[in-house]
Amino acid sequence: MIDPFGRTISYLRVSVTDRCDFRCVYCMAEDMVFLPKSDLLTLEELDRLCRAFIRRGVKKLRLTGGEPLVRRNIMQLINSLGGEIGNGLEELTLTTNGSQLGKYAGDLVRAGVKRINVSLDTLDEQKFAAITRWGRLPQVLDGLMAAKDAGLKVKINAVALKGVNEDEFDRMIEWCGLHGFDLCLIETMPMGEVDEDRTAQYLPLSVVRARLGRRWSLSESSYVTGGPARYMSIAETGQRLGFITPLTHNFCESCNRVRLTCTGTLYMCLGQDDAADLRTPLRAAADDTALDAAITEAIARKPKGHDFVIDRRHARPAVARHMSVTGG
Repeated sequence: MIDPFGRTISYLRVSVTDRCDFRCVYCMAEDMVFLPKSDLLTLEELDRLCRAFIRRGVKKLRLTGGEPLVRRNIMQLINSLGGEIGNGLEELTLTTNGSQLGKYAGDLVRAGVKRINVSLDTLDEQKFAAITRWGRLPQVLDGLMAAKDAGLKVKINAVALKGVNEDEFDRMIEWCGLHGFDLCLIETMPMGEVDEDRTAQYLPLSVVRARLGRRWSLSESSYVTGGPARYMSIAETGQRLGFITPLTHNFCESCNRVRLTCTGTLYMCLGQDDAADLRTPLRAAADDTALDAAITEAIARKPKGHDFVIDRRHARPAVARHMSVTGG
């Protein structure tokens, strides 16, 4: 699959549910209204859609949410897709908040998952409760240790929030080094109404990187995962530090990703509202002729880049949907 700008689309991110057991302040409103279950694709339909993309050249598949591991019988889908590794699919990964890892870490490894991303913005229990609203830090830390013991390679994703966790990044680097985890810092993205002032939350990672360079020996790394992060090597810990910077330095020129929601809507860009309905052709026939045509048409509309902006003149989100709708 080649988009209008010559980029090969080889990475599909699939939101298997918009539901989550947390209510993170930068991701959701506290009183979120979730989709009725009747609107969601079945696990079998999600499996069929993913296989259609694998057949079209997708090499990397990431399951997201909401929180993917709260979807009932989710291991049924993960086990099925894991069987495609080596048959066109090169990697099956997961982004999770870690709350269910104590239960599922071993199952994920047995399904063929080798690495996961875990969203963790702070190691302070009170801050964690404030950021996630509903989350419990000890449960997540126990899950991370279960993932480590099961042999999963872990990358910690932390959203950089001004005045909230910006004093913790040194501690997080030390802690990740202790456990053999990589760390990736992410700028907050203007998606959905979240009951917070995004201009107050926004912390440019160019500033963070300069601060961290005073304490840590950071050098450019050639390491890539297929995602948008740019990595540095940390000499003192032997681990990597990634930066995802949709605002200070966007990553659109090398974008190889599209996002599929749990309702069968395909977003060709995280920061644009244009989307394609894949549920209708999926359900219209038992064969994939119409579905393949819909995918081809959608990829032909993939835009050059997003329109994310955060400043006082742009108080409203760049796109109205929440990150949990599109998939993290």
